[in-house]
Amino acid sequence: MQQRSKFSNRLLIGLLALLISLSQPVPVSAGFNAWTSIGPEGGWIYALAINPTNPNTVYAGTYGGGMFKSTDGGATWSPVNNGLTNKSVWALAIDPTNPSTLYAGTYGGVFKSTNGGATWSAVNNGLTNTAVFALAIDPNTPTTLYAGTSGGGVFKSTDGGATWSAVNAGLANLNVYALAIAPNNPSTLYAGTLGGVFKSTDGGANWSAVNTGLTILLVYALAINPTAPNTLYAGTAGSVFKSTDGGTTWSATGFGPIGVWALAINPTSPNTLYAGTNSSAVFKSTDGGTTWSTFNTGLTNLRVKALAINPTAPNTLYAGTNGGVFKSTDGGANWNAANSGLIATYIRSLALEPGSPNTLYAGTSGDGVYKSTDGGATWNAVNNGLTNPHVYALAIAPTTPPTLYAGTLGGVFKSTDGGASWSAANSGLTNSLIQALAIDPTNPNTLYAGTNGGGVFKSTDGGANWSAVNAGLANLNVYALAINPTAPNTLYAGTYGGGVFKSTDGGTNWSAVNTNLTNLYVHALAINPTVPNTLYAGTLSGVFKSTDGGTNWSATGTGPTSVFALAIDPTNPTTLYAGTYGSGVFKSTDGGTTWSAFNTGLTTLQVYALAMNSTMLYAGTWYGGAFALQHRASVFLPLVLRNP
Repeated sequence: MQQRSKFSNRLLIGLLALLISLSQPVPVSAGFNAWTSIGPEGGWIYALAINPTNPNTVYAGTYGGGMFKSTDGGATWSPVNNGLTNKSVWALAIDPTNPSTLYAGTYGGVFKSTNGGATWSAVNNGLTNTAVFALAIDPNTPTTLYAGTSGGGVFKSTDGGATWSAVNAGLANLNVYALAIAPNNPSTLYAGTLGGVFKSTDGGANWSAVNTGLTILLVYALAINPTAPNTLYAGTAGSVFKSTDGGTTWSATGFGPIGVWALAINPTSPNTLYAGTNSSAVFKSTDGGTTWSTFNTGLTNLRVKALAINPTAPNTLYAGTNGGVFKSTDGGANWNAANSGLIATYIRSLALEPGSPNTLYAGTSGDGVYKSTDGGATWNAVNNGLTNPHVYALAIAPTTPPTLYAGTLGGVFKSTDGGASWSAANSGLTNSLIQALAIDPTNPNTLYAGTNGGGVFKSTDGGANWSAVNAGLANLNVYALAINPTAPNTLYAGTYGGGVFKSTDGGTNWSAVNTNLTNLYVHALAINPTVPNTLYAGTLSGVFKSTDGGTNWSATGTGPTSVFALAIDPTNPTTLYAGTYGSGVFKSTDGGTTWSAFNTGLTTLQVYALAMNSTMLYAGTWYGGAFALQHRASVFLPLVLRNP
């Protein structure tokens, strides 16, 4: 009976443990030792194109993340980058007679697909300048197309991109950001440049400036009225201009002063046009540009770089922003994010909230901070009060509630409510280019900021006030900071070109500690939490290790180079990870003696940030979003059954 009672107790304990484990929040489904893309969705959208015969098929060109395709009107997206070796897409053009053929203008030239984006091939023969910012296709002869480049002017192809030749006679400015072809006479085309508008009436053979009345010459967008082709619009760095005589003369519309990156005209009601701006989202005019109104309801990102209108249902339009794609079905009156599957965010920093292992923050370049409370399954932008969206560093103080700091290209911001609101914390911070943050583990009001060009700043009052602490710091480009967890007055600064510096008095004085550190470009530092004299430096030539507090260094095993991030397993500090630019993530289980690539499932190999806890590892990538990996099975109390 006593044995049976013991067995019952074990059974109840096991069942209780199982129930408790099942009740715990579970992070996003990540593979065990395999990476899973987790978002956040969005990215910098620089180009949009709609299939003219099947408008539910939409293409989005992103900066850094390549091409995405939707076949359901933007409801879902899939990457289509096979063969697209340059993933910074500035321009798109679709063959109007064969919409499966499309072209992408990138930093690496022109790419062509003949199967709706499934595969791409470079078509750059004769294209001597490969920074392509604009594309235009002859509507009558679609094998004739034009490419506008940055610094190389206009190139023309008459064989579907197979060969190109420069066509710049008379084109006094070779920085071409926009092209437009007259629909009734394709030999007439316009080029928007950083020196105004130029016009050709002979298919690009000759150009002449047409800038009378165009008082702002930085032209980023052009649009032609499809039913009255002598009427055209130019979006400039400060306004929209209109010409009704084929560019001979221009007049300012009732718009501005705001920079315009995109223009789109309703094809069935050409007096209705839209302007996408670089800071104030979308404006709409229904009277040919005489008056304008903002149309931004639901548009949470105000930097609009691309616009596209459904040709058969022109009240449906898309806006490409620095926060992804937005869609309107009521002529711009209301917008909704349309980014499911479109992951092209640039993650510069990651931070896990202490005591809440599924709460993760991602700092982006250009779109502020995202927060997830379920390990990356879902994300929300948390940017209220965060006036600079370029977040290069994140740090969380273990206060109640946790205090979050964001280091941006506009200084330090602080949140005491989980990112719901932010306030600038920059008093005394004379350099606002923040590259690194570190918090004293024993005093959460003491923190350090590493800057680009200003060295290290210290605050002892939670960011309210800062002072420079640079005595002995010979290099002021500080890209990494690390604090000894058991002796927090000891800290290290990794610099760009000056190696590692060490302070043992809370930053008051610094000294270089670079013996045998043969690469002085240090982007990352990590300290062994149980043996803090052991630390690692991630450099452009690999990972270096010191076992004496930085006095001496030695190169670790071969493998990772261009190391931008380091993470140490908190429960097994001889296991560490290195995030690299171009080769993904490397793992070492012997303190850096040997390394192996750790990239299964990691589709973007430019890794800028790593964060981990006892079970999960997260990687932030260059325009590929964040990835999650379960590196250790969750520890549950086992259910052990024995014979009674």
